[in-house]
Amino acid sequence: MAPDGTKPNSRQMENKEPELEENEETGEPEAETEAEEEESEPPSHLPFAPPSSSELIDDSTTVDPSYVISLIRQLLPPHLDKEKAPATEENLGKEETWEECGCILWDLAAAKIQAELMVDNFILDVLLANLHASKSPRIKEICLGIIGNLACHESLASKLSSLEGLIETVVQQLFLDDSCCLTEAFRLLEAAIQNSGYASWSEALLSEEVLQRVLWILQNTLNVSLFEKCINFLLAVIDNDDVAKILLEPLMKLGLADKAVGLLTSEVKKSGDDNMLERTEVLDKAISLVEGLSAVDGFLETVSFKEKLIQCLCKILKVSDKFEISEGCNSAVLILANLLADENLVSVLVSDLSMLEGLFDTLPVVADDVEARNAVWFIMSRILGEAVNKFSKESLYRLAEMILDKIVIIEESMNLQLLEEPQDESTSNDYVGLHGVRASITRIVQIIEKWLGDKSLLRQGDAVERAYKLLNSCSKYL
Repeated sequence: MAPDGTKPNSRQMENKEPELEENEETGEPEAETEAEEEESEPPSHLPFAPPSSSELIDDSTTVDPSYVISLIRQLLPPHLDKEKAPATEENLGKEETWEECGCILWDLAAAKIQAELMVDNFILDVLLANLHASKSPRIKEICLGIIGNLACHESLASKLSSLEGLIETVVQQLFLDDSCCLTEAFRLLEAAIQNSGYASWSEALLSEEVLQRVLWILQNTLNVSLFEKCINFLLAVIDNDDVAKILLEPLMKLGLADKAVGLLTSEVKKSGDDNMLERTEVLDKAISLVEGLSAVDGFLETVSFKEKLIQCLCKILKVSDKFEISEGCNSAVLILANLLADENLVSVLVSDLSMLEGLFDTLPVVADDVEARNAVWFIMSRILGEAVNKFSKESLYRLAEMILDKIVIIEESMNLQLLEEPQDESTSNDYVGLHGVRASITRIVQIIEKWLGDKSLLRQGDAVERAYKLLNSCSKYL
């Protein structure tokens, strides 16, 4: 059993290159519908190195070193190319033995002690020889899987990066057409660029041909596991400042930002109905990539269709059951807050009252995420500020009535902010300070006071009562 509870030797049918459609947002090919994806995509069956706190194969596991060495010897490639040899019963038996031994080593490589023993006994040389000699996708997948687990151990980073030809050979596997091999290649690369050998791996990925291939896979794979691992790799590039200095600018020049936004808008567009979103697994990964990129300097300048991105984010925030897509909502408000740092983009949102209503409804969803909650208040401060200055009287009063309908949500979120806001305002972040909660509450007070002050309006008594209650709650914060 693999560390993730799956059997690594239960390989499913391979995915070849998908048929493509043109993406309306980017002019690029895009992956097909969910139904087509489900038909062509093998389930995830790959072993991953578990977190140190929950390793199923831990460092205390007793494994006879001679047994590990015997397994490694079973992986030695033959002098002759087996692919050209007759498919005899004997050869098939040897392939089955190779796979069985390889899968055991794949599991064992998740434990540091076993991994170090394997490397000390030249498993890297054996795996590298197999990657060169074998044409079998399954053998390549197992080799990449073992190296991927080895790469998760910092103690082995220098040995992986110093073995001549290993990095270059791994990078070349990105040009395979097998989705399982590609999945393991990205998992390996994600681990490798996060350890001390990151520089060698990053430089090996730097060629335009390789980076174009990465982006092509991102846009066109129908395999969810491969899609996730590709995005995880790109997020690792963004999150590691040293790696980002090497790889991020070339990726951005090749259109990473537009391609990521195109994927997100395409996924949201497929859902059709404002009240629900489909394929949330794919959507969550796509939006996480856009979120990571939205915090990168120069992101706004590299996205060619910002308004469509904003409309896409608004659709996510209008979904009625937001708790079903809570991670997507968190990411959506963080991206939107980054976009609205450009004040020129606020006008795209200000006339959409249903979006603002959806934004208020997002407050309970992001209650446990301080950064996302602050982002919601920041977005509201921008929209409400624009509304106070530019709305007609009728529109402003409709906004006031909508705010009063959300009084419970607003008061609960304000109380939460009061509990968490630091006493020393100099330590408060920008969202909570000048541009966040207080700015929004100030605008809410202005809107409600204008609504109350118009004696020509016919209002229900309970609405007036709620208005004064809200003003009283706001006064505690201002």
